[in-house]
Amino acid sequence: MSGDVSEHPSLLVVDDDEVLRERLVRAFRERGYEAVGVPDGDRALALAATDPPELAVVDLRMPGRPGLDVVRELLAIDPATQVVVLTGYGSIATAVEAIRLGAKHYLTKPADADEILRAFGGASATVPTASVAAAAGATELETPSLARTEWEHIQRVLADVNGNVSEAARRLGLHRRSLQRKLAKYPPNR
Repeated sequence: MSGDVSEHPSLLVVDDDEVLRERLVRAFRERGYEAVGVPDGDRALALAATDPPELAVVDLRMPGRPGLDVVRELLAIDPATQVVVLTGYGSIATAVEAIRLGAKHYLTKPADADEILRAFGGASATVPTASVAAAAGATELETPSLARTEWEHIQRVLADVNGNVSEAARRLGLHRRSLQRKLAKYPPNR
């Protein structure tokens, strides 16, 4: 996949959502990229070990190896690989961590091929989704409040159990009614 940047840059899409992965691979190929899609981090790293991609789109949450680990290991294989993290579970903390690990950008789903390519293209591109690259370069990052962090954690656990409030409450060590009260509140702004 790798080598010097050519007329047809190689692009690896790592996402467990088969429909999204195949749609993105097709869209990137139509735009002249040598695009390949894989459903998990282990396959992505095996592929990158033999032929590192020039560009990679990595889903944050997948079964098995977490997306942030995939980002770290892709960049260990080839530091020249440019990575955009794509997720349906955006949070300030994970966005900042992705940028610190070396990702070029962080986008929340749904993002189309053009948005992703703009994210690879640089800071001058207008990307309508959450742009954290500028925030990471700022002199001072705004720390999320404890209430916001708690709310994001609850949402992540709830997503892990497919919306089952009783199971989420058990995993969080809360009474089901306490969790329902927390869920009834709007998310804290910061």
